[in-house]
Amino acid sequence: MRRQRWFEIHDQPWFPAFLRDRVTEALEAVWNANRTYHPIATRLRAAVERSGSERIVDLCAGGGGPWLGLYEDVADGRALEVCLTDFYPNSLLRQRAARDGVTVWAEPVDARHVPAELRGFRTIFSSFHHFDPEAARAMLADACEHREGIGVFEGARRNAWTMLAVTAVPFLGFRAAVAARPVRWNRILWSCVVPVVPLVLWIDGLLSCLRSYSLEDLRELTQDLPPADYEWQVGDEGGGRVPIRYLVGIRKGGS
Repeated sequence: MRRQRWFEIHDQPWFPAFLRDRVTEALEAVWNANRTYHPIATRLRAAVERSGSERIVDLCAGGGGPWLGLYEDVADGRALEVCLTDFYPNSLLRQRAARDGVTVWAEPVDARHVPAELRGFRTIFSSFHHFDPEAARAMLADACEHREGIGVFEGARRNAWTMLAVTAVPFLGFRAAVAARPVRWNRILWSCVVPVVPLVLWIDGLLSCLRSYSLEDLRELTQDLPPADYEWQVGDEGGGRVPIRYLVGIRKGGS
């Protein structure tokens, strides 16, 4: 596996929590405004239905990820609960996620060791590359051990076009901060006056691309995972501004 072990600023324990919340909030706003993950809605809906689950446990949710805009397409009119979790729970998320079907888990959740009470199909958006191969494999193995389906979705990849596209993200984050309501002084301060959030979005976006897993890497991570009764799908889904790389694992025969 040729993946490089870089790090991202907002992942670090020393990065202030209030700034981390603003960075993940900005990412969530950009993803939803640009419908980044809508191309995988049909694939994800089919996987959840095959798994037989009526609940999704979203790992590394940050500021809510794409769920606040993606929920209706995945639920498709049926009762579906989405529980948002993170190792660093976003203090701003509980207010924004208040809607039917979407809940927020208040306690930290380690994606490698998900609490037994958090049952449901697991998803992770734009965060799988944060894990080194050992931790990434542990996350997949934990889902298998608990007999849960899992879907990994990433827009980042190691190519020139995606890294060029990342340069637009700080500007999109800046626009989202200006347009967000209600107006909050700390959002304007750290996004516009002292542009820490756009700078972190740009640097971490480039590092995300460098850290991303290739299709071959994803296949390697799923090799010989116990138990052996899981079906793994790996590929790229087009239809949006950037293709979405996916890894989906479901028990053979569904639930």
